[in-house]
This record gives sequence, C-alpha cells and structure tokens, in this order.
Amino acid sequence: MAFRSGRIFVTAGDLISELDFTAASGTSQADTGQTLLLPKGSDVHITIRFRVPESTNAHGDSPKVSGVDLITGDVSGPTPNRNGDKNETTKVFARFSEKDWTRSGNSYSLKLALPKIDRNIYLRVRGTNTTEPEPMMDAKGESPWEDLWFYSNPIFVEVR
Repeated sequence: MAFRSGRIFVTAGDLISELDFTAASGTSQADTGQTLLLPKGSDVHITIRFRVPESTNAHGDSPKVSGVDLITGDVSGPTPNRNGDKNETTKVFARFSEKDWTRSGNSYSLKLALPKIDRNIYLRVRGTNTTEPEPMMDAKGESPWEDLWFYSNPIFVEVR
C-alpha cells in the first residue's frame, strides 16, 4: 500500500531504517507521496523524522547521518522538453547537521517553516553520512560504504 501511494524512501547501506516526512498548514497535513492543499500566502510547517538501525549494516558498520537537506522545486505542469531530466527551479532550501536536530534514542527529528507559499511546489528530503554538499560519482576504487545517501519521494504543495 505504501509503495502504491508513493509513501516510500530509499537508502543505501542502511544509513536509516525509517523516514517520516510531513508538511502541514493550518489543519491540513500531507505525508510523503501526498499533496498538501493550501491558500496562497500560507506558511508550510515541515517535520522530518528519521531513525537509524539498531544493528550494523551488511558491511559491519553503523553509519552516522551527518547531513539532511530539504529540497524544493516549482511544479508548473507538463514540460515542453519531454527529454529533459532537470527542473531548473530545484534547490536546497535548507541544509541541516547534527546541531539542528533533536535525538530520542535511535530517532532524530527536526522542524522548520516555509513562509508565504505563493505557487505550486514540491518538497523532498535527502541525507548523507558524508560532508559532500551534493552527491558525486564514486571515484574508481572508492568504497561505496563511505558514501551513503537516503532520498524521499516528494510531498506536493498545491496553492489554491
């Protein structure tokens, strides 16, 4: 059911074991894979929660999340270039590190607000155990266990 509704995330090397990503405005809320409907000019409150595995991964490591990004981009309808694979409006809206989240056991959470949304957008989350600001191709011979990432499906925000 979660797969069909788009409520999924992917992770490499068991960097995390759970991800809850929600967007809320007023009394409305949307989770990963859903659409949040809101009046133009509303604030959107984001909550990101992730859990790290209680055991080691297949490599025998317990990787540590070092960064989480909230990524946004405009949703403007069908693209004129059906062969394009890039949304030029996509950007990292906020970048978080250990000092920004709270911990409770193996669970971590952080919150932020996006003020005065005036257009249709999407939101997604990614995280890593590296210090790289963007995912990069692994160099030949690089251990894949040193460069782990997780990614969420988007939450769509539709302005009415």
